[in-house]
This record gives sequence, structure tokens and C-alpha cells, in this order.
Amino acid sequence: MTTKKIRILIVDDHVIVREGLKRILSEVEDMAVAGEARNVPDALNLLREHPFDLVLLDISLPGRSGLELLEIVRDEIPKLPVLVLSIYPEDQYAMRVLRQCAGGYLTKEAAPERLVEAIRKVAGGGKYVSPDMAERLALAVGEKEGAPHERLSDREFEILKLIGSGKNLTGIAEMLHISVKTVSTYRSRILKKTGLRNNAEITHYVIVNNLLP
Repeated sequence: MTTKKIRILIVDDHVIVREGLKRILSEVEDMAVAGEARNVPDALNLLREHPFDLVLLDISLPGRSGLELLEIVRDEIPKLPVLVLSIYPEDQYAMRVLRQCAGGYLTKEAAPERLVEAIRKVAGGGKYVSPDMAERLALAVGEKEGAPHERLSDREFEILKLIGSGKNLTGIAEMLHISVKTVSTYRSRILKKTGLRNNAEITHYVIVNNLLP
């Protein structure tokens, strides 16, 4: 009897990561890498033309971010499970992607066995986070207000971290393929929502809250 395979789309801009994931998953009987993409446009083309059972998604992509792709998938293919696999620690992004209806969050430091476990669980309609994150989520239930950066939109959060890492507005605009004026508008929203007053305070906040990769 042939085992039904979980058809996976890998979305990651690093070739070495995609090759590593393909090698790991090639040894799993019920999984098959059915496509790979290095950015959001390539991923959307594949998703709109081919059927997949799960998307294995990185957050940091050139141009439009993985968070933007997650939002599009949620709108266009709401039943398609997405497992986020990222370099960023869980406390930075796990809550954010789960709110966007991702099926789970895993860091790239996780063991291959955990990756396989997470894929099976998410592809089957479940949710996957680490035991530590599950405990944090349980403690957060009932809390009316989280940390200031949790009030930010995905793009605002991304720009907060870039400013905090020392990038200027022009550099951020070039990196995200948006205008300097748009970046300035996002910065103003960030200051208003967080109560921070300037770039120095943003940098301090980002460092203190361990928001850098």
C-alpha cells in the first residue's frame, strides 16, 4: 500500500536551507517536497498553480516578508496549513503568526525530529509550538495588554527592529522596496503606539527586549 505523502512547499531565500530541508524530508516516508520558492512572488505563482498540503515558511524573505505571504494565504487559501520556520526566537514572532492563523512556529535550531513532528501535526489540522511557548501562551490568556511592540502591525514591527539594529530610513526603504516617506510614516506610528520618543529609545527598547536576531 502506497503511503499518502504530505506535499510541502518550502519558502526560504537561502539555497543551503532549502537543500537541508529537502534532505531531511526526503528520508521521511509520508512527506515530499513538491515545490520551493525564494520569495513571495515565486511562492504565490506556485500556490496558485499547484496543490500543496502544507507551506514551510521563513519570515525573512527579500522584498515582501513571509508575514505578508501568510496574510495572502490566509485570504486566498484559508484551509492551507502553514508552519513558520524561522531564525527568530519564539517570543518574537510565535504569538504574531498564530494570530494570523499559522498552524505553528518552529525555530531553525530545532532538531529534525521536531520538524517532522510539527509538520505532521500542522498538516493534520493541529497547532504546534514548543512546550515553553505553550506555557507562555497559557499565561497570556486573559491578559488585556501585552508588551508595547505587540500593538504594532507586522510591517511596523519589522521596521521597529530595523531601526533598532541601526538602519537609517533610506536603508530601510531600499531594503523593503518602499519609499522613505512611507518608512517615515511607519516610524511615526511606531512612536505613537509604543510611547517611545526617538530612534535612540527605539534602539534601547529593541536591545532590552531581545528583539534582534
